[in-house]
Amino acid sequence: MLRGAHLRVTRPRLAVLRAVHGHPHADTDSLIGAVREELPAVSHQAVYDSLRVLTTAGLVRRIQPSGSVARYESRTGDNHHHVVCRSCGAIADVDCAVGEAPCLTASDDRGFSIEEAEVVYWGLCPACPPESTPASSWKEAHG
Repeated sequence: MLRGAHLRVTRPRLAVLRAVHGHPHADTDSLIGAVREELPAVSHQAVYDSLRVLTTAGLVRRIQPSGSVARYESRTGDNHHHVVCRSCGAIADVDCAVGEAPCLTASDDRGFSIEEAEVVYWGLCPACPPESTPASSWKEAHG
């Protein structure tokens, strides 16, 4: 993959790529921990640099749902979206609803040439009870 993207193959890049593939939607700290299992002496900066290079090359995708730290995934180039749990922060991939990239048709593109759309669905994952959301806690406290 690295050579195909015309990138130099380095141990940190390989380890970061493996970590992102093995831990979808992981944040940087989690990825540093995963990389250090393979390369104990790797620096934070080497992981950050590798993530930047891999993202720029299109081998990794950086996402950052509102109120969350940046997260990384290996699923790229298909314009998929995400569903995020408001309670525990779990993130899962969601394919576009219908047809080929329907989300690329804006009601008014304002003259932009749209290449990608990003949709984030918010709700509760199956593991979180409805009463655990900040919205329901606010409703209970304020009627």
